[in-house]
Amino acid sequence: MKVFHIITHIDLGGAERVAINIAKGGKSHGIEMHVIEVIRGTSHISHSMIAEMRQTGIIVHRAPLPILFHWHYVAEKALAWFFPLWFVWLWIRHRPDILHSHTEIPDIGLYATLRIFPFIKPRKIVRTIHNTVLWTGMKNLGKRIEEFMQKRNANICISESVRNIYEANYGTKPPIIYNGVEVPTSTTLSLDLLREVPNESISICFAARLEEQKGIRTLCDVLKRMSGDTRYHFYIFGEGTLSYLLDDLSQQENISIHGPISNIAAYLGNFDYVFMPSLHEGLATLSIEASLSRTPVLANNAPGLTDTLPPDWPLMVTDNDTEQWLYLLRDVLPTVDHDALADKAYNYASNRFTLKHMQEEYYRFYGSVHNT
Repeated sequence: MKVFHIITHIDLGGAERVAINIAKGGKSHGIEMHVIEVIRGTSHISHSMIAEMRQTGIIVHRAPLPILFHWHYVAEKALAWFFPLWFVWLWIRHRPDILHSHTEIPDIGLYATLRIFPFIKPRKIVRTIHNTVLWTGMKNLGKRIEEFMQKRNANICISESVRNIYEANYGTKPPIIYNGVEVPTSTTLSLDLLREVPNESISICFAARLEEQKGIRTLCDVLKRMSGDTRYHFYIFGEGTLSYLLDDLSQQENISIHGPISNIAAYLGNFDYVFMPSLHEGLATLSIEASLSRTPVLANNAPGLTDTLPPDWPLMVTDNDTEQWLYLLRDVLPTVDHDALADKAYNYASNRFTLKHMQEEYYRFYGSVHNT
């Protein structure tokens, strides 16, 4: 069996990591796994991810063109519609049994391919729905693609929140396969990357794309209010279109700002807490990785993020309310039992989000879906 995983780009991203994690186990199950990007990734993380995939036997196919500008996803959509013109040669060469797309840009690319080249008839189509919010600014196209995917029984949701919202918006109730995560191997961050801070400081990590969805405005608002509080040191890792919002934070003594780090999961154990003010998620992989690293998560009660944490999690705020965040930081964390919360989160995540279970569920789905 040959499976093609179609992703937006080989770069930092939760959906990309899920696709790679699914593909990693294919060789031991007699499945030839390929990863194909729609847009060429160009960061230093792209190179490390390619090396990781090749070491595990995944065949990698690079997109010919990168993004040259960002404006209302115009370039991304253009490259998605260009995708069939070069993907057809990959199909002729490899004749994959299954085409598996991850997120909207790959969904557009796959939809366009099968419309432009109707002779491409894979045995199965699989489509993972990674987010609670779909087709922003593309509602009409999104409706056509949803009908296309539903007709082929292709959809899989990654959490209860994703399925509930999908059902409310599109009328069907796809099966759920929870994202599986490897237990991170702890790696110590080097001092040339992180500024050394007093041992008594509580270290808090934020690591994400600097985009609206990840709650960047709330992050900045809260951290500005925490200026001068030497009990804490905040580490920010990421880049994105809202990077400029961090400019006002760069001079604060209790904040260190860095670009993204490849395989951030390996470093989460270096911190006391992970800060996640996300507005919405599909299933928050970073939260699961933090819990498996025994690093408790400070969370907004966002769909897809709440699914990853135990019920009645005490380190959660409502609707990203700034005053609740400040109360959590100033009054709760100094007295909370960190180790007890770390154990609680670890046990919850390790019982629900294993990599092996996710892989086996997808491989079973590959063998049971029947396209029309």
